[in-house]
Amino acid sequence: MSKAMRQMPVRPGRVSAAHGEAVRDLISDEANGPPREHPDTGSARQPAGTGGLLEAALTRQNLQLAWKRIKANKGAAGVDGLDIEQTAQVIRQRWPDIRQALLQGRYRPSPVRKVMIPKPDGSQRELGIPTVLDRLIQQALLQVLQPLIDPTFSEHSYGFRPGRRAHDAVKAAQTYVQSGRRVVVDVDLAKFFDRVNHDILIDRLKRRIDDAGVIRLVRAYLKAGIMDDGVVVERHLGTPQGGPLSPLLANVLLDEVDKALEARGCSFARYADDCNVYVGSTKAGERVMAYLRKLYGGLKLEVNEAKSAVASAFGRKFLGYALWVAKGKEVKCKVAAKPLQNFKARIRQLTRRSGGRSMEEVVDKLRPYLHGWKAYFGLAQTPGVWRELDEWLRHRLRAIQLRHWKRSRTIYRELKALGACDDVAKQVAGNCHRWWRNSNGVIRRVLTIAYFDWLGVPRLS
Repeated sequence: MSKAMRQMPVRPGRVSAAHGEAVRDLISDEANGPPREHPDTGSARQPAGTGGLLEAALTRQNLQLAWKRIKANKGAAGVDGLDIEQTAQVIRQRWPDIRQALLQGRYRPSPVRKVMIPKPDGSQRELGIPTVLDRLIQQALLQVLQPLIDPTFSEHSYGFRPGRRAHDAVKAAQTYVQSGRRVVVDVDLAKFFDRVNHDILIDRLKRRIDDAGVIRLVRAYLKAGIMDDGVVVERHLGTPQGGPLSPLLANVLLDEVDKALEARGCSFARYADDCNVYVGSTKAGERVMAYLRKLYGGLKLEVNEAKSAVASAFGRKFLGYALWVAKGKEVKCKVAAKPLQNFKARIRQLTRRSGGRSMEEVVDKLRPYLHGWKAYFGLAQTPGVWRELDEWLRHRLRAIQLRHWKRSRTIYRELKALGACDDVAKQVAGNCHRWWRNSNGVIRRVLTIAYFDWLGVPRLS
């Protein structure tokens, strides 16, 4: 289960041990009665069809594990406005009643809070933030359902699964293209999470588990509604992104398409709703595309024709990566053009020269983003691009430093303090108003790579 937990988005932060112990005491299997532990609750492994899954989710050990994960994520409050600590107080007072309502099918989840997240291309992605209590219950359910359901998924599915990640999907795509499948059927689903049909999803879930309590609770979460500007809007379609259960439910629905492609012997990789099928010719690709339209149509999902295509595998991107051919006809991967543009746009945003911050503060803002970006795009086999990005970043930071120093006298004094010779310090100080041009000249002898290493700027190359 520790691997499963890594699939959930985690924000850094310290967890209060004392507060965790308090919650550990307040959640019990029985209302003020002796605990009744489900065997192996940590992984909650139980054969589908035997029932009792909801009881397994609500055991003390499983709830403690779920609470630890929810606290580590440190997400925002839901529609009730209660944060982690405030929710702990509510649970302490009301947990026996909440547990009884869950077991008897009377529990009604709160609506999710609508939040719009800006995307790099200027558009927005809708998230639905459940209350902390509902996140706890969903996480507890996930810990029970995932060990049962995940092993039944296709080997070609990589998104939000224990022990799998985006890098594995990119490597699979690279292998297919290297083997000669140079045409890709790149399918993009239009607003997938907004268009999931509840009845079809519940039907597919029933085929995998036989527990009326779990099915009833999952349906209640799907129907919970979404609060937008203080108004609760009923939801008849979709599973909002933001809850712990959403990725698993998405895989439950899309696994049907995976199995159909497997039956045809297709070479493909899917990560959440991003699916690429690799074939040997355009004609074969058109047949696969027509088949996929039929499969998705059967699930009442819609292919985004504007973003989907049958094309050369070298002209499309997959999960932020693109493929290219090196010497010896070896297929390698690189960062696609759009993520590179987004990287520079984000760096410009984080290093705005009008921010009035010290260089140390600028670097502190940059560091987590650079580490995360490098970790995700670490598969890229283009060392020259990494070096160029490093040089561009240092160029920008030198310009910011000159602007901070601002006056020629200050620039001269600071450069001398850093060990610059008199001629270099005078030359740079003499061009004090040409920030960008001046920051790529002789100042590089002073504000060197070693200087930025000392400041703690991560290297990409």
